[in-house]
Amino acid sequence: MIIVLYALTALLYAGASLYVWRLRALGGTAASLLATPGAPSHAFVAPPIVRGAVAVALAAHGVLLHATIFPADSMVFGFAYALSAMLWLGVGIYWVESLFFPLDTMALLLLPAACVASLLPALFGGVRVLSYAADPMFKVHFLIANLAYGLLAIAALHALLMLWVGRRLQRPVERSVGDRWLGGWLATLPPLLTMERLLFRLIGAGFLALTATLISGVAFSEQLLGRPFVLDHKTVFALLSWLMFGSVLVGRRLRGWRGRAALRWVLASFVALLLAYVGSRFVLEVLLHRPVV
Repeated sequence: MIIVLYALTALLYAGASLYVWRLRALGGTAASLLATPGAPSHAFVAPPIVRGAVAVALAAHGVLLHATIFPADSMVFGFAYALSAMLWLGVGIYWVESLFFPLDTMALLLLPAACVASLLPALFGGVRVLSYAADPMFKVHFLIANLAYGLLAIAALHALLMLWVGRRLQRPVERSVGDRWLGGWLATLPPLLTMERLLFRLIGAGFLALTATLISGVAFSEQLLGRPFVLDHKTVFALLSWLMFGSVLVGRRLRGWRGRAALRWVLASFVALLLAYVGSRFVLEVLLHRPVV
């Protein structure tokens, strides 16, 4: 059953990815496809069959994550599982937001990444089974943490794309076929103001989820481990990321932060969040071959 779920998830993501890339290569736009309400005429818009395939892929990926992470009242986890769950949530958030914003161009990046991430747990299985994983409080903490990671991961992707678009606008000269193709692809993205509004909506929601993660983590640690606060590398980077994302929101609210500096600050905050868990687990599991908690 697990093998079937792996195959089904990867095939659906890969099929949807190839379909949207082919449509993009053929020049599929809102003028020639069923458009998202409010989409500009030049926006690339995925047809309903792609949305349906992504919805099924999300369902299969979710079942796969639950079956592999929580087998028989225990827990198996690691950097590969964290990335897989992060991309699953990222694609889910994109899918919902694309009903309200013309974001179908994002599928060109997110779907291939989700396809690769969904297979990583099958390749990197060096994880530790947690005995307290069946505790309801731990599951709530785990779900909230992954929601925060997913929201902030998609926010970081938005920030990268906005930096990319801004750099292209500063040097619009197209010198090669690749440059012309890239310029045409970037032209199908939503307007920068639309992406900026969505970016800070995602950061706000992710910051709330990250705050809830830290609070539930303290409560869980106190209840089951008898230690309300452990100052390890994971805690330090999580707190650092929380402070950095909070600073971005405060600066946006009070000082009107925007532009390249704000986007770089968002990316730095997300890097700190990655180092809090995914990065440290990758080093310990894959490079050092050490079991981790």
